[in-house]
Parts: sequence; C-alpha cells; structure tokens
Amino acid sequence: MNARRSAAALAICAALCATAAPAASAAPSDGPEGLYGTKDPKFDGVWRQSLALLAQDATGVKPAKSAIDWLAGQQCADGGFAAYRADTGKACDPEKGEFTDATGAAIQALASVGGRSAAVEKGIGWLKKSQNEDGGWGMNPGGPSDANSTSVAVGALATAGMDPAEVAAAASGKTPYDALLGLQLDCSAKEAQRGAFAYTSGKGKPAAANDLATVSAALGTRGSGFVFEPVGKDDDKSPKPLACEGGKGGGADRTPEDASEAALAYLSTTMSGNGMHLKSTTPGAKAQPDFGATADAIMALAAGEHSAAAARPLQWLQGKDSGAVAWAKGDPGALAKLVLAAHAAGADPRHFGDADLVQQLNATGPKPVEEQASKSDAKGDDDGGGTGSVWWIVGSCAVAGMGIGFLLSGRKRQQL
Repeated sequence: MNARRSAAALAICAALCATAAPAASAAPSDGPEGLYGTKDPKFDGVWRQSLALLAQDATGVKPAKSAIDWLAGQQCADGGFAAYRADTGKACDPEKGEFTDATGAAIQALASVGGRSAAVEKGIGWLKKSQNEDGGWGMNPGGPSDANSTSVAVGALATAGMDPAEVAAAASGKTPYDALLGLQLDCSAKEAQRGAFAYTSGKGKPAAANDLATVSAALGTRGSGFVFEPVGKDDDKSPKPLACEGGKGGGADRTPEDASEAALAYLSTTMSGNGMHLKSTTPGAKAQPDFGATADAIMALAAGEHSAAAARPLQWLQGKDSGAVAWAKGDPGALAKLVLAAHAAGADPRHFGDADLVQQLNATGPKPVEEQASKSDAKGDDDGGGTGSVWWIVGSCAVAGMGIGFLLSGRKRQQL
C-alpha cells in the first residue's frame, strides 16, 4: 500500500496547490481536543476516531497530530483500548473496560498513519494475550469468540505486518481462521444460508445467519484490514458458493479463502434480493437499509477482487435516493465507512454522487496537515506519514487549483 514517490507528480501538485490550497474546517468547538465528531463519544470514541484516521490516510490526507495523539492517548497501560476514556489518568478495567473491536481498530489506524510503533506493539501484545483457546476473540477478554471481534483483530494483525495464520493460541495451537471457520454455516445448513456466518456459536455450533457477522468475517477470512489497495477491474467473476455437491471446499476441507468466497456469494445474493443493499436486522426494528453493513460488504467484495460485484451496491449507495449521504452527514464514523467503501472499490470518495465525503470528514475534526506531498515506502517512528498514493495528492490539488472528509454504524452486536 505504500506509494512510490514521483517527482513529476509532486511538481504538478505543488504548482496547483500554490494557486489554491485545499480547504479544511477547524475542529468542532466542543469535545476533547483532537476528537472527531461532537456527539457523546462514550460508546464509540475510539472506534470512530480510528475509522476517520484510516479514511483520511487512505485518501491522501495527513491527519492532524492532535487527532493521532488523542487516539494514542486512549490506550490503556496493558496495550488494550476502551471504547472511550474520559479520564486517561484513571486505570482501565482489564476484564470489562477494554474491547477487542476498539483495540483492533486503533491498531489499524496507528499502524497506518505511522510513527506509533510502540503503541502498535503494545496493542498486538494485548491481542495475543487475550486470544481464546479456539483461536478467536470475544468482545471483552475471556468472552466467547465472535465473528466481528475476531475479524477486527485479524485486520489489526495484518495491518501491523503479521500473518494471522501464524498467531495461534498457546494451549491449542488454533488460529483466528479456525475460530472463524467454526462460525460459518456450511453445507448442513439450509441452502439459502450456506456461506453466511453466525455472530457466535450456540452449544458448539453456529447460530443463525447474521449479515453483520458475515460482512466482517468475509473480510477477516481474507486476512485483510479496513484499508487495502484497490485491485482495479476484474473479469466480472462472481463469488463462489460452497461446493456442496461432491466438490471440495464445502466441508471441513475448506480454506479461509473458500470461506470468504462463500460469504461473499451469500452477501451478493442477499443484496441482489434487496435492491443492491443490506437491510437492518435489529430485532423488532422496521426493515430499512443498513448503510454501514452495505459499505462493509463493498469492502469485502473488493478485497476478494470482485470489483464488478462491489460496483453495484456502491452505485446504489451513491444514488440520490438511497439516503446514504444524509445518513452519514456530520458523523465521522459513518462518513469514514463510505469513504473506505468507495476507496476499496476504486471509486473517488471526493465525488460520491454530488458529495465530497473527504471534505465532509475533514470538517468533523481538527484541521488536517496539508494533503501529503510525498509517501515513504516504509514507516518508522519518526515518519508520521501514512499510506496512500501521490496521485491522490495530484488529483485533490487539481480540484483545488480549479477552484475548489463500524459511528459504530453497522456494527450492531446481537446474538440470534
């Protein structure tokens, strides 16, 4: 994901940006310094901050130092992260106050922006210490492994440069992929649910299919974090469902890639039946589009190199009638979800329908550093840089020259 430097591209960017520098709003007037968004961060402060930093970095925006400092300052002494710490001088509760999802997301963000290797290393240590015997992770240390938390942890390991398949529980030798495969509905399930994932298991077997768990696990079994380089166009190949009719890959012999493909096949079929999006599955709630889950599904399809399949739900999200932009307005976590989905599918989040999502995201937090003029091929403790592409810089500066930013949306936890 590290971009190669290009002197010619930077010269173009410099000339354009000399005419008109990209606009960015100042930090919101209320709330802790460096934090994105003005809503109460009690339940999602670390999560939304992490997604915002990832989205900015992926699109060539260098986040403000205060934003990175805020996230790093939320880390507990043992390396884990709580959902939000109003008083960072108070010790964390290692059993109930620290969360795998918050820790995994924060590690991904801090590893991506660079310069925070000590915090990343401590966070990885916390994940290893908190890994369950089945190879997965629960929401809190010691809790039963679930698809969502395990997948975010996998993304953290991968973003930190580790192979999740080599991170095994000391007592059992099982890996995160062992835990995830144990949560997938296989060929013994009803045909319409094969390939889907349950949030967690009940009595040793996967419970009912859960779309939110499935989008997370589809990315997790691919061994990917929230940000990766778009693969470009494919051959319009469709995800492969489980091979249940005498073929390999449908039972105990399936690989993590088989599992991801089957999950993507389930998601593609489900979205096609819903008008190219996923619906909210909150018990008792009125059926309505789930924008966050749909964005996650797009990322998973793109990670599986199904760009054509990802383009269709992305087109729905971008449509004026979907309501996605209105849903995300002013919410850094939601905006970041849409930015990351567009980036993964190879689209431009600065032209998301009629909206510039990057500008909107930038406006929810502290003013970012000027859009990055260069990218290093390797990150170190002193670089403070991030991933992305110099051509994002050129593109955004060109816009300026012509006259011109998991919310825990979509990560609703439920056990069915």
